[in-house]
Amino acid sequence: MTMSLSLLATAVVLCAVGGILMLTRPLTRILLGAVIASNGINLLVLSSTGSAGAAPLLYGVPLRRVTDPLPQAVALTAIVITLATTAFLLAMAYRSYQLTGTDEVHDDLEDRRIFLRAEVLGERAELRQEYRAEPGRSRKDRTRYRQERHRLRARLRADRALQARGRDAGGDLWHDVLGADPEDYVNDKDADRGAAG
Repeated sequence: MTMSLSLLATAVVLCAVGGILMLTRPLTRILLGAVIASNGINLLVLSSTGSAGAAPLLYGVPLRRVTDPLPQAVALTAIVITLATTAFLLAMAYRSYQLTGTDEVHDDLEDRRIFLRAEVLGERAELRQEYRAEPGRSRKDRTRYRQERHRLRARLRADRALQARGRDAGGDLWHDVLGADPEDYVNDKDADRGAAG
């Protein structure tokens, strides 16, 4: 079995470019990355079959000269799956742009909360260690220590309030889960979104 070096290099470059694009935040780049990487994988699968052979006819062709149809069937299946994935990602990007005005993937609220809590606990430990390291503490030092602790608590409370607003739902399945049209958000600006529908 022989493989063309130029096809192999092209497939590797396409897979690398697609992988880099899929690691970015905008959904349109992720979509392009998925399409480019899948084309690279299809090219790799097809180029791994070697040189072209005879058509797989039933009679009159020696079996060792026949091209293996399995990689072609795998590539055809991958093309269909890529088309479905492309349609799904395109719908996600369009819906994200409708609701937020951008197609960028935002940070997960739970991940951000965990990171913020770890950061606040680290700052609190440093503050406590600094406060306890000083032998003679004045009233001014104690006041500054309390103010810093209150500031750290306020950061956590503000993040919890932001999460509570994010979980606030109107009670309408279509609007909360599937999403409403942007015109509905403009018309319902003055309405109470927290009331059950």
